[in-house]
Amino acid sequence: MRNKNKLLIEQLDQKLSVFKGLKMVLVPQKGWINTIRTTLNMTMDQLGTKLKLTKGAIQKIEEREAIGQITINKLKEVGEALDMQFVYGFIPKDGTIENLIDLKAEKLAQKIVLRTNQNMKLEGQGISDKKIKDSIKDLANEIKREMRKSLWD
Repeated sequence: MRNKNKLLIEQLDQKLSVFKGLKMVLVPQKGWINTIRTTLNMTMDQLGTKLKLTKGAIQKIEEREAIGQITINKLKEVGEALDMQFVYGFIPKDGTIENLIDLKAEKLAQKIVLRTNQNMKLEGQGISDKKIKDSIKDLANEIKREMRKSLWD
């Protein structure tokens, strides 16, 4: 990876690291709004008053959140009404952005090397398993260094 890309990846990994502990947090079945509102012993009418909405509108907001059809702006508004800050982010499944790139580069390199080796085998020029493994490693490093857009195809 070029120095600039490497620095950007490191900075993003650092920013996202604060979310790592949240990976295990499960969204309540009825959604956060309903769970927080009921835990605070707040009625739909009371939340509606804070948001200048009807009880029915609050019920719809809670339903939309529970099924994943609510906007970020609406979540921010409700958070303000609940005297809470709405926070969102993404957590890399493999721990870091760098790990994600490593995995994608490895898969792409493997696909390219194995396809090339298959063609070479047909011509009686196949290479050993060790040479294949080394070629995959070298190509994966080159792909990461260049940050090829084909990583995401």
